[in-house]
Amino acid sequence: MKTFIIIGAINAFLSVALGAFGAHALEGKISAKYIETWNTGVQYQMFHAIGILIIGVMLGNLAPSSLLSWSGWLMLIGTILFSGSLYVLSLSGIKVLGAITPLGGVSFLAAWVLLIIFAAKNL
Repeated sequence: MKTFIIIGAINAFLSVALGAFGAHALEGKISAKYIETWNTGVQYQMFHAIGILIIGVMLGNLAPSSLLSWSGWLMLIGTILFSGSLYVLSLSGIKVLGAITPLGGVSFLAAWVLLIIFAAKNL
C-alpha cells in the first residue's frame, strides 16, 4: 500500500514538473510536433500516477491481492516505457524510440485489465 502511494505521488510530482519543463524550457527549442509528443507523455504519466495512487489506497483498505499489486507494477512499467520513450524521443528526435512506446501502452492495458478482474471478483 505505502509503496504504491509513494510511487504514485512521485509520478504525479514528476508529471507536473515535466509538464512545466516542457511548457517553459522546451518551448521554441524543439518543434511543435515534439512538444505535443512531450505533452502526451506528461498526460499519460499523470493518468497512471492517479491509477497507482488508487491501487495503493485499495491495497490499504482491502485484502491484499496479487491482481492489484501486478496492476500497480504494470502501470509503473508502462509509465517508464510509454512516457519515458516519448520524453527521450522528443529531446533526441530518434524515431526508432517510438517502437518502445507501444510496449508501455500494452503494460497500461494489462494493468487496467487486472484492475477490472480484481473488481469483478472482489467488489
